[in-house]
Formats: sequence, C-alpha cells, structure tokens
Amino acid sequence: MKNTKKFAATAMAAALVLPGTAAFASGGGDDMKHEESAKNVTVKTKAADLRATLDQLLSEHFVLAVMDMKKQYDGSKDAQYYEAALKQNALDMTPAIASVYGDEGAKQFEKIFVDHNKYTTDLVKAVKADDQDGINASKAETEGFVQDLSSFLDTATEGKLPKAAAEEVLRAHEADVYKTFQQYAAGDYEGSYNTFREGYSRMYDISKALSVAITTQMPEKFDNTKADTKAADLRSTLNSLAAEHVALANISMTAGVDQAKDYDAANWAEDMHTADFKAAMKSVYGQAGADQFEQVWTKNHIEAQANLVTAAINDDKKLMGDAQDMLKMFSNDFGAFLGAATEENLPTKAAQEAVSGHETYVQDTFMQYVEGDYKGSADTFRESYAYMYGVGENLGEAIVKQSPEKFMDGTPGSMPNTGNGGMSDNNTAGTTGAIALFGLALGAAGIVLARKRQNA
Repeated sequence: MKNTKKFAATAMAAALVLPGTAAFASGGGDDMKHEESAKNVTVKTKAADLRATLDQLLSEHFVLAVMDMKKQYDGSKDAQYYEAALKQNALDMTPAIASVYGDEGAKQFEKIFVDHNKYTTDLVKAVKADDQDGINASKAETEGFVQDLSSFLDTATEGKLPKAAAEEVLRAHEADVYKTFQQYAAGDYEGSYNTFREGYSRMYDISKALSVAITTQMPEKFDNTKADTKAADLRSTLNSLAAEHVALANISMTAGVDQAKDYDAANWAEDMHTADFKAAMKSVYGQAGADQFEQVWTKNHIEAQANLVTAAINDDKKLMGDAQDMLKMFSNDFGAFLGAATEENLPTKAAQEAVSGHETYVQDTFMQYVEGDYKGSADTFRESYAYMYGVGENLGEAIVKQSPEKFMDGTPGSMPNTGNGGMSDNNTAGTTGAIALFGLALGAAGIVLARKRQNA
C-alpha cells in the first residue's frame, strides 16, 4: 500500500514538473532553437506589467463600487470609508495613465472617471426611495460616462481601441454594477453574487483589451513586448483568482459577523470560486485528485476563516486561537509544497512567507472591522487586494520557468477547457492551461500532505 502511494505521488510530481514534454520532442537544430526561445519566456515584461496594473485597478474599481453601494444601501458603519476607497482607487489610476499619455491625458481621464463614481451614490438613493425618475436620471448620467470615456480611449489610443468597442465593454460593465446592486436590493442574494462574479471577470477582459491597444500603439515604450502572450495570460489569470478570493473572503467574513441576510450567498460564492479550482484539477488529474484538493483548500483555509467569524460572534478565544493555528498550518504546508512542486523556482521560504502574508492581511482586515476600526479595515483590505498581484506574478514566473514550453506563443495549448464559472469564455488555451497547472499544484499539495499526516 505504501509503495502504491509513493508511486502515485511520484507520478503526480512528474506530471507537474514535466507536463507535455513528449509533445515537444523533435530533435536536431529545431530543439536548440526551441530551448533558446523557451529561456526567454517570462511573465515579467513591461507589457505584462501594464496589463497587471490595469487588472488590479479596474477589477478593484468594480469590487469597491459594488461594496460601496451595498454598504450605503444598508447604512453600514463603514460605508463612508468604502466610498473614500472607491474615490482613491480612481485617483490611483492617474499615475498609470500619465505614464502612457502624459499629465494632460491623465487629467482628462481622472475628471471623467472620478466624476462618474458619484452616480453610484445617486443610484443608491433612488433605489432606496423607489424613485424611478431618479433611477432613470442616474442611468442617463452613466450613459454619458460611457460616451465620454469611450471617446477618450478611442482618441488616446489613436483608434487602437475603437469607440464602438470601448462603448460596448463599458456599457456592459456599468450594467454588471447596476444588476449586482439591484439584485441585492431586491433580496436575490445568490443572483447578486453570481452577477458579481461575472462582472468581476469582465474587468480582466477590459484591462486586456486596453493594454493590448496601448502596447500596439507604442511598442517601443514597452520594449516591443506584448500584453497578450500566454505568459501574460497566466499572470493575469492567477491574479484574478487570487484577488477574487481576497474580495470574497472579506465580504463573507464581515457579512458573517454582522449576521447579514446575504451571508449564506456570500459563502456560496466562495464555494463557486473553489469549484473553479476543483474543475481545473479534475480536468488534469481526475476526480480523486479534485476531491483531495477541495479537502485541503477548505478544511485548513476556508473553514478556518469561517471559524474566525464564529469565534468573533461568540467571543470564543479558544476557537479563535484554534482557527489561527489552522491558518498557520495551511500557510506553512502549502508554501512548502509550492517550493517543492516548482523545484524551488518559487523558493519554499518565500512561498511560505507569501501565503502567511495573505492570511495575515485577511485576518487583520476582519479583526479591525470587528473592533470598530472601519477605516483601518478598509485600508487593509485595499493593501490585501494589491498584495495578491505580487503573489500571482511570482507564482506565475515560477510556473513559466519550470515549464516554459507550455507558455511559448505559437505552440498549441495542451490543457482542456474547464468551463470555470467565474472566468470569461474568451480565455485562451494558455490561460486555461495556467488554471489547470495551478489547480494541479493545489490538488497535489492535498495528497502529499495527507500522506505526510498518515505516516506521522
């Protein structure tokens, strides 16, 4: 039995470390050229950096807009701080735009973008008062924003992002925000979270389209690198999954301690996020590996966060300590696995510190909220959200350096489409492979750790 387990673990490690090697075995000079090209594959290019910056700022805008509207509607004690965070997010975009289009272009963008945030406050007031005229007026203001920003983007990118295309995605984004909030106000909490996840995913389509337009317009500024390579897709996908986890953790934990009506739906959304990982794992390693992944991801991680909520409600210090110990175990074990699985391309110590840093941020955001430090909690949430983009970048680089053939542009994708619920249908084969590789790493971690504990 022990030999069977050892063989399974070895086979799994080989699957992760050497995926699809046979598909690239050709021979001769072609191999030499292929190996040289593979050495240059990286997630860390100027174009990928631009895309990641836009990923972060635009997706955070969506998250904060929805949270701000819900908190205003409910009269939450921290509503003013999320309104301030939403405004600051818009201001944080100014340096990114200025770096590409100069101070004058950045000022034009800032005025358009900052001004449109007030429409969310107008809409909340109108919905709360059942004021249809007010709702229609807010929608008209939003359409004005769509026209103004799409015209700006068309002009700024010299037509690389045409006005019609910009209009379409911006109008869809505003519809996502409105629908998410309207469903929440109507008590359709599961529907609201489902729309939230779809709207969140759409922001990464927008940032990809904008970054491609900018890098195509001025290639020299970005060292002639591209924003839509397989490696850049990998980085974006990992960032999306990691940051969404942070957003959902914050939303569900605060809803739990407030015993809010949408708490069950928030937990459901976290379950759907976990299912995205599990579906990817199953496509690579089958049902057994997928089930094991779900166990390790939920027991010492998602369930531990839920225990923190229960402990805070009941002022149960023992349960709080136990939950914190579970999260430390998860951080250490998962970081150790990632170091081993990536052959130290992501060093074990760095991986452990990264996972631990994430868990500390999540706990600090929650405990500040529980203790009434609402401004501190909102600020820490923003830091926590930004932090995950560094995690995605470094994990992505480790995966690329370990398996560069998977992320060489021009090579066929070898991973099946998993149909992940929170991801756009427009994902490339390279992106789907990225999710599958990450899911494989997580699932393998569960099996390795289970064996370790059985033999202890």
